[in-house]
Amino acid sequence: MEMVFAKCYNLVNIYKKGGAFMQEIFEQKINRQLAAKQRLIAVAAGREKADLVLKNAKYLNVFSNEFLCGDIAVANGLIAGVGKYDGKTEIDVSGKLVLPGFIDAHIHLESSMVTPAEFAKAVVAHGTTTVITDPHEITNVMGIYGVEYMIQASQNLPIDVHFMMPSCVPATEIDESGAELDCKDIDLYLDNNKKVLGLAEMMNYVGVINGDKNVLSKIVTSQAHHKKIDGHAPELSGNDLNAYIAAGVYSDHECSTFENALEKLRKGQFIMIREGTAAHNLKALMPLLTQQYYSRCMFATDDKHPSDLLYGGHIDYIVKQALKNGADPIVALKTATHHAARYFLLNNKGAIASGYLADIVVVDNLEDFNVETVFKRGKLVFDGEVKDFSAPTVDEKLAEKCFDTFHLDSVTPSSFKVDGKLGLIGLVGGELLTRNLGTADKIDVENDILKIACIERHKGTNHIGVGYVKGYSLKSGAVATSVAHDSHNIITVGCNDDDIAVAVNAIKDSKGGIAVVENGKIKALLELPIAGLMSDEPLTTVNEKLENAKSSAYELGADKSIDPFMTLSFLSLPVIPSLRITTKGVFDVENWKML
Repeated sequence: MEMVFAKCYNLVNIYKKGGAFMQEIFEQKINRQLAAKQRLIAVAAGREKADLVLKNAKYLNVFSNEFLCGDIAVANGLIAGVGKYDGKTEIDVSGKLVLPGFIDAHIHLESSMVTPAEFAKAVVAHGTTTVITDPHEITNVMGIYGVEYMIQASQNLPIDVHFMMPSCVPATEIDESGAELDCKDIDLYLDNNKKVLGLAEMMNYVGVINGDKNVLSKIVTSQAHHKKIDGHAPELSGNDLNAYIAAGVYSDHECSTFENALEKLRKGQFIMIREGTAAHNLKALMPLLTQQYYSRCMFATDDKHPSDLLYGGHIDYIVKQALKNGADPIVALKTATHHAARYFLLNNKGAIASGYLADIVVVDNLEDFNVETVFKRGKLVFDGEVKDFSAPTVDEKLAEKCFDTFHLDSVTPSSFKVDGKLGLIGLVGGELLTRNLGTADKIDVENDILKIACIERHKGTNHIGVGYVKGYSLKSGAVATSVAHDSHNIITVGCNDDDIAVAVNAIKDSKGGIAVVENGKIKALLELPIAGLMSDEPLTTVNEKLENAKSSAYELGADKSIDPFMTLSFLSLPVIPSLRITTKGVFDVENWKML
C-alpha cells in the first residue's frame, strides 16, 4: 500500500512545480505523438513505406463478417491500412489466414504456477496477444502487494496483461486469508492504473442479492469509474438473477448449461464461454455460437495448468474445438478476438483495420488451425519459436515480500490428533461439488475414509481444522498443497498423522508447493515459493515436477479419475456445496455453519 501512495505523492509533487517545467514536458509529449501520427497517416496514404507489410493476406474483417484479401501495412506498432502497400520488411503470407490476436477474457495467471513472463512465453506461441487477469489468488495471500507484484511482473511482455480488481478478498467471512481488499483499495487502482479495467468476478452473489453494504460499495466504486463488473453466479436464476444484474454485474463465466447461459444473456449479461483446465463448458454452450446469440459471447479459460499450456493450447484450442463442433469460422474467430475487446473497451484491439494495434496472428488454415506466426504491436514475437524478451523487473522489496508469505510453526503428528466424530466430506467424481456423508471418528483406509486438514499459514494463528474425506482413495501416505482456494492456506489429506505432518512441513519449508509423502519420506515435491502459488522456474520444469507429483499420488492409490491436487485445492473453498474443510473445521455450506 505504501508504494502505491508514494507513487501518487510523487506525481502530485511534480505537478506542484507547475510553470515552464510542466509546459515543456507536455509539449515534448505532444510533439512525439504528433510525429507518430503524421507518419502513420503518411504510410496509410501510401506516401511512405511501412515498417512491415504482410503481402497477399487473406484476413478476417470483423466488421463486415467476411474474409478479404490485401496487403496489411504496419507503422509505429499500428495497422496503417489494408490495400496495396510497400514496406521496409515484406512477408508473403499467401495461402495463410491472418487474424487479430486472440484475447482471453478471464483468467487467473497464478493457475499456471509460473511467473507472468513464463506464462506469456507459453500462450504467445498459441496466438494469444491479450489476457484479462483477476489476481484473486495472490491477493488473498498478500492483499494489495499481490496486485502490485502481478502488475510489475506483467510489464513489457510479448502479450498485454490487463487486470480486474479482485472483488472477494477474503471470499467469505469464515476464511482466514492473508489480507483484505476493500472499496478504497479498489478505488485507488481504478483511479491510478490504466491496466486495471474494472471489478473482477463478484463471487458473493448472495451478498449482492441481499444488499450487503460492503459488497455493494465495491460495485458502486467501480461504476463511478465507468468500469466493467464481472460476475460469478453458477445456476443463479429468476428474480435473484434479476437482482444480481440490476446491481451492475455485466457478465458471467460460470454457465455450465445452455439454459442458464441463455437466461443470463436474455437478461443482459455477456457470457464468457469457459474452457480451461478445471471447467469445460464449451460443448454445453455451443448453441450460443450462432448468429442469434454470439455477439454477446467471449472465450475465457479461467485457469490453465502447465501441461495444458504446453501440450493443449490456449484460446486457439477453444477455437479449434468450436470449429470441430460445427461453429461458423467467423463466429468462432470473432468470439476469440473482437468481442472481448469491445466488452472491455479496448478500442484499438480485436480487428485488422486502420488505426488498430498490429496484434496479428497467422495460421495455416481453418482445418488444422496451427499458429505459425505472431506479431505484437507489429513486432515479430513468434515464428515457430518465441523471440527473446527482457523479463520484467519487480521492486526488490516487493519481490522479497512475495517469497515470505508463510508464518506458522512446524507441525507434529499430535497437531492432527482429534477425538470424537467429525464431518465426512464425500467427493463427487468429475465435480467440484461434494456430499455430506455425515460423520466419521477415525481413518479407515479399507473403506476409503481419510483424514483431511486445513492449516492457517498467513498470520501465525496455528489454527488447524480437521475432518474426514471419502473418495480420494489413497492407500498409504499423504498429500499436501498450499494452492487451496481461495485463502491458500495449507490443505492436506492422508492415511496417517505422521505422513500428514511430514507433508505439511515440506510445504512450509519450501515456502509453498505440492508434496507427496510415504512412510515419512518425500516422494515428490513441487516448490511454489512465490506467495505459495507460483514457481520461479521455467514452465517445462514446473510441469515435469507437477506430473511427477501426480504420478506419485496415483502410486499411493489416489483415484485416477481425478486430478489429485486440483481436487484437493477446491476442498477448502467454502462457497461450493456441500461440505468444505476450513482452518476451523468442516463447514456446511448449505446451512452456513461449522459442523
